Amino acid sequence: MALYEYVTRDQLSGFDKYKYSAVDSNPLSVYVMHPFWNSVVKVMPRWLAPNLITFTGFMFLVFNFLMLSFYDYHFDASAEGYSHVPSWVWVAAGLFNFLAYTLDGVDGKQARRTNSSTPLGELFDHGLDSWACVFFVATVYSIFGRGPSGVGVATLYYILWVVLFSFILSHWEKYNTGILFLPWGYDISQVVSRKHCTPHPSGFSLFNSRGASRSNTLKHSSMYEAFLPFLSPVLLFLLSSVWVIFSPSNILHQQPRVFYLMVGTAFANVTCKLIVCQMSNTRCQPLSWLLVPMATVVLLAVTGLVANETLLIYVWTAVVILTHIHYGVSVVSVYTHTTHTHTPHARTPQTHTHTHHF
Repeated sequence: MALYEYVTRDQLSGFDKYKYSAVDSNPLSVYVMHPFWNSVVKVMPRWLAPNLITFTGFMFLVFNFLMLSFYDYHFDASAEGYSHVPSWVWVAAGLFNFLAYTLDGVDGKQARRTNSSTPLGELFDHGLDSWACVFFVATVYSIFGRGPSGVGVATLYYILWVVLFSFILSHWEKYNTGILFLPWGYDISQVVSRKHCTPHPSGFSLFNSRGASRSNTLKHSSMYEAFLPFLSPVLLFLLSSVWVIFSPSNILHQQPRVFYLMVGTAFANVTCKLIVCQMSNTRCQPLSWLLVPMATVVLLAVTGLVANETLLIYVWTAVVILTHIHYGVSVVSVYTHTTHTHTPHARTPQTHTHTHHF
């Protein structure tokens, strides 16, 4: 795939003009977490790159996913009659999740501290956050698991989609208003150990967008253009749900972990393209090309043309992961070779006020 398919000249030009603007009115974030992160960042060496901090935090979540894949691959370890996950694994998982959350909070502060902020930092941060949703949701699922005393894999599938749509909602707001309304649910959910990537409810998003409309600050005037970013996520949801509902071998029950990973990674790929558009102030493309081969894969699965559905989900998941990694590497490569401008990193408040402008 050519690199120009991922980032256009208009998008690169838009990055040059980008300025981070966010609203964070969460008292927990403003009065507790930011002071904590401000203390943590002071002990970090100045040579430590902000993007390395971001990536390290993300990898803690990936390691949690892999560790629990080994001990609870099918999410049934918590059910009666199965070998339970060792206690030390939960201690390690809790520690890794705390470290991931902390590093996610200090990466932007390190960027400002070392004067190394760039739009790439925000894109990298939020892009990995979109992928992290599935890793954390899958980790939490192992706590209660499936079975009579747990939650069915289909129920968790739809819960995952609630989390995913909630995540993209904040970036849809920014696509239309130019301001990222930082979610209350993210910080609160970390403290109470519930959902990792749950932004504020959609009602707030519609309220913020309506307010922007009244003040003539909406970036997209027509309803079609405003809701265009939802087309690919909705199509992804429909395609994956068709596979779940009409699967000849009940693939979600057979391979829930792999199916969640496939859905979460494909969603992250779609979301990253929206983030690029909203940061570069360019029009969101109606359809993500990844959905075209996925439609073919779903057709092969539900019609039984591929007899081994388990092999199909494994192969397709590998393709989706490699495609998303290629996308990320390509975007970073293009950006670093074509621009040297410096703009602030994500989640880096200039003061302790509720609105962060840069």
